[in-house]
Amino acid sequence: MPTIKDVANLAHVSVATVSRVINNKGYVNEETRDMVLHAIDELHYIPNELARSLFKKQSRMIGVIMPHMTSYYFAELLEVIENFTIEHDYHIMVCNSKDDWMRESIFLKVFQQYNIDGIIIISNTSRITDYQNLNIPIITIDHKLSEMIPSVSSKNYEGGKLAANKLAATGCKKILHFRGPSVLPTVQARSRGFDTVLNQKNIIYQNHDLDFKSPDPDAIWKAIKENPDADGIFCDSDVMAIHAFQALESINRRIPDDVEIIGFDNIEMAHLFSPKLTTISQNKEFIGRYAVETLLDLINGTQPKKMHYQVDVDLIERETTKKS
Repeated sequence: MPTIKDVANLAHVSVATVSRVINNKGYVNEETRDMVLHAIDELHYIPNELARSLFKKQSRMIGVIMPHMTSYYFAELLEVIENFTIEHDYHIMVCNSKDDWMRESIFLKVFQQYNIDGIIIISNTSRITDYQNLNIPIITIDHKLSEMIPSVSSKNYEGGKLAANKLAATGCKKILHFRGPSVLPTVQARSRGFDTVLNQKNIIYQNHDLDFKSPDPDAIWKAIKENPDADGIFCDSDVMAIHAFQALESINRRIPDDVEIIGFDNIEMAHLFSPKLTTISQNKEFIGRYAVETLLDLINGTQPKKMHYQVDVDLIERETTKKS
């Protein structure tokens, strides 16, 4: 593999001159620059990005802390984030915390070692001080880590209201809400919106806590089986809604004639089932772009106009709910 010294020898210049050309820093006359670029091309030289980052104290790398990698919504959101970082000539380092304290400790050290320029936190960490001590720009997605750390999230409270109003408008009298777990801020906000509407309309409902990452299909089936008079279901994720869909089919309850279902997230899979899933859509494109662009502003010393931005959600009506 060719080195920077090989380039310098072929171009008949110093290593320092090659470095100035590669980093576009300092004066190099056009003739010399062309010789260096020709040598780089001829040798197929690839600069050592780690060495450059140590020299420049900038890696053009963004760390992304994920709570887990198996969520369809987070996977789709991560793809958006990656697309926008590449668009701005940055790259991402994805870290799967699994909500594990020790794994986070490893990632915190890695961020320091590799001169990470900024961090996007999607996981529900409580290590506020540890992240702040890195002195690296940070933005969070889906939750507020601190009043002083920018965040972007969906209007989860409004999402809960949209789901409740839709089920109420189609005449549902008893509704099951599969959520989980209720310790998460997003779940709490959706529940508050959902409960507020149903309490105002005096509609009976039950909340059932599940694991967000891997909801137990048996728990969903049991709750549906024990409530044969339930005619509406709201789920905090489309994955939960798909499990509810399958449970209803197994006991021959028709959708939406007997029971209506609304999911949350609007993942790609939501419209592949038959009947197609009605869901609350989160604007992944906007959230991902806003997180990346706000973080890049922070890296460049510009403060965001809004510390905590909330993005509108929409009800996507498909075939698992009746017409209002």
